[in-house]
Amino acid sequence: MNGRLRCVVLDCPDAFGLARFYRELLGGEVDAPDPGLAVGAGSAVLRDAHGPVLAFQDVADHRPPVWGAPEQQFLLDIRVPDPAAAHEAVLALGAVPLSGTDAAEGAASWRVYADPAGHPFRLMGP
Repeated sequence: MNGRLRCVVLDCPDAFGLARFYRELLGGEVDAPDPGLAVGAGSAVLRDAHGPVLAFQDVADHRPPVWGAPEQQFLLDIRVPDPAAAHEAVLALGAVPLSGTDAAEGAASWRVYADPAGHPFRLMGP
């Protein structure tokens, strides 16, 4: 069987707030509710012509993952032209740094952050 990933759904305390955060980071359009993705009240969907669909659903007792803990569930990798310049922009949006310094992988560097709901994401250079 060969399936296709349709979207990634993130639990959070404020679906529309987190969708707006990722819209500012990635671009795209917040479009909710979307019956095609089986979402309704308390949910939001971010569509981008260049990447996968992200969906967000309100969870009243949402507990953010703990960076580096064994139960961490995922990490979103996001390429940006200049990670150092993007650093200030994501902080202004409400992201929290999770790694203290840049890490180098060849010519590319990256930094790890938590979004406003605590989900980890990594900004990576070209």
